[in-house]
Amino acid sequence: MEYRRCGKSGLKLPAISLGLWQNFSDFDLFDNCRLLLREAFDNGTTHFDLANNYGPPPGSAEETFGRVMRKDFRLYRDEMIISTKAGYDMWPGPYGDFGSKKYLVASLDKSLKRMGLDYVDIFYHHRPDPETPLEETMLALDLIVKQGKALYVGLSNYSAEQSEAAIKVLKELKTPFIIHQAKYSMFERWVENGLLDVLENQGAGCIAFSPLAQGMLTDKYLNGIPKESRASREHTSLNPGQIGNQNIEKARKLNELALNRGQSLAQMAIAWLLKDPRITSVLIGASKVSQLQNSLESLRKLEFSADELSRIEEILK
Repeated sequence: MEYRRCGKSGLKLPAISLGLWQNFSDFDLFDNCRLLLREAFDNGTTHFDLANNYGPPPGSAEETFGRVMRKDFRLYRDEMIISTKAGYDMWPGPYGDFGSKKYLVASLDKSLKRMGLDYVDIFYHHRPDPETPLEETMLALDLIVKQGKALYVGLSNYSAEQSEAAIKVLKELKTPFIIHQAKYSMFERWVENGLLDVLENQGAGCIAFSPLAQGMLTDKYLNGIPKESRASREHTSLNPGQIGNQNIEKARKLNELALNRGQSLAQMAIAWLLKDPRITSVLIGASKVSQLQNSLESLRKLEFSADELSRIEEILK
């Protein structure tokens, strides 16, 4: 495993982190969840990323992770980076959503109980709140660190402009902001329009989620939607309608290029993100150990020739 410094902070993250957005819910087999987490850790993936609403139902991924912590990982807590988030709808009424201090503090307390932890290493605000003052949300993150419930804080799904404004407040408070979690892949490149520059200028890292476009940047959907794939399941975030003919055609061409490089399409998609030194880590998902191992193999070839990068850009136009 390669470990990369998170911006200018003292923290290093594995180049490949494991996210529990999918495949760790009440609808998934616990033994498989446990196997995935153990396999990841044994291969140097020390960072596990969660959120209060991951499931379904919301909270169930944290509960699953908590069970594995108690069974397997308790002795290794100081070798692990555990992150969680709050910002999406969690409970009824006016206090269970968005970015108020009331919601963020209460949500993290519940997350810590579900996981059986005293603190998380990174706590994120999961999305901007258009109604709560930015200063209130940032003060809540600052309070959480001062309470000892998180070591560092991060943002997710904030635009470049929103991130710059939030980071300014956090720096004035001397809150240890170190990372932004953004949706980034060959098919989703909005972060290149300013966000990565903001983070670099502010000394923060970026961790890319959905690097395989929920499976579209793999060989899984090159010939339709197979059974047991994410797009075929209930309680999933990938709608079959999202897999259009245009994306399939691009994936086929990218797959040919990947095979010529001696990689799978998934491995090339991860390596393509990690070629940028501003990307601290790539956050993968997996439902099988074989998928996890396939992603980890991407670290064997991170270099791209100028011709390969040019060809990728042509395909993605």
